[in-house]
Amino acid sequence: MNTTKLDALRKKYGAASGSDMFDPEFKAVAATQFSQGDRRSKPYSGVQTFLSLPYCPEAASSDDFGGLDVAVVGVPMDLGVTNRSGSRFGPRAVRDIERIGPYEHVLKRVPSSMCKAADIGDVGFRSRFSLEKSHEDIQEFYGRLVKAGVIPLSVGGDHSISYSILKAIGAKQPVGMVHFDAHCDTSGEYEGAKFHHGGPFRLAVLDGVLDPERCVQIGIRGSSEYLWEFSRDSGMTVIHGEDVPKLGTDAILETVRKVIGTGPVYVSFDVDCLDPAFAPGTGTPEVGGLTTREALELLRGLDGLDIVGGDVVEVAPQYDATTNTAQAGAQMLFELFSLIAGKIASR
Repeated sequence: MNTTKLDALRKKYGAASGSDMFDPEFKAVAATQFSQGDRRSKPYSGVQTFLSLPYCPEAASSDDFGGLDVAVVGVPMDLGVTNRSGSRFGPRAVRDIERIGPYEHVLKRVPSSMCKAADIGDVGFRSRFSLEKSHEDIQEFYGRLVKAGVIPLSVGGDHSISYSILKAIGAKQPVGMVHFDAHCDTSGEYEGAKFHHGGPFRLAVLDGVLDPERCVQIGIRGSSEYLWEFSRDSGMTVIHGEDVPKLGTDAILETVRKVIGTGPVYVSFDVDCLDPAFAPGTGTPEVGGLTTREALELLRGLDGLDIVGGDVVEVAPQYDATTNTAQAGAQMLFELFSLIAGKIASR
């Protein structure tokens, strides 16, 4: 062993605590976490919030939402599912994941220190039984967020929630979308109901709030392909799950940037985009999906886009014996937060 090097390491680190960092980048991150010497908050105590952000439910009672830049919102509603219910518990499950953040090591940022963000609780629903009223409540709540200039970061709930969120976000100008999913979710009305999780993006296009020619859908696969002709006819770019490893993340991201351009874009992440090996806890699992590593690379590759909101949906914890799905969902939420924080900091 190199004794000279050992002596130097002993001199530098021998009396150092776990909160003592020497690299300037790591020292700046540590400063956001250690406020009292080597003490920091316990991940298993206190009230759990998304990404350990401040809990500010009172923000929703003011017109400016307390001057927030980013509001994390739970949308615990799954009345629009076609298969297994349970994603109403998704926001709670994701809040319970403590091993997320604060540092995004690839993008090299601590998003919570780059903007004013808080967990403002859940959308308040007037009825646990009415799908139609629930969507009215979502649109009203997000309309207020958009009016206040707050960027929403949401956790569902089934994927139908994205429609009413988009109705609010795209009210003045239609947005583009990067959509991670096993299903295109562009089918029509079924059994007298249009607010189901298989059709939010057809509705958003027809309502003029989503520009289909600025939409990329990634990870599409399974036996429901015949339901998604609207994606093709409207001009959406569809990248199937089996093509992801063939194309590679760099080529996919090149396509995304070409299609999305410089305009406003919404990012919607359905956890069934991931293979059930990584995310079994969801209502409509489809084998042959993305790995968590592929999904993270693709999300990080969106850095610099004009992201005006995002969501993670369809986490259904009762089918998730290991909590892997909630862990994956929380990590994807953190990546979205990191992207949005980077945009805010660059203004």
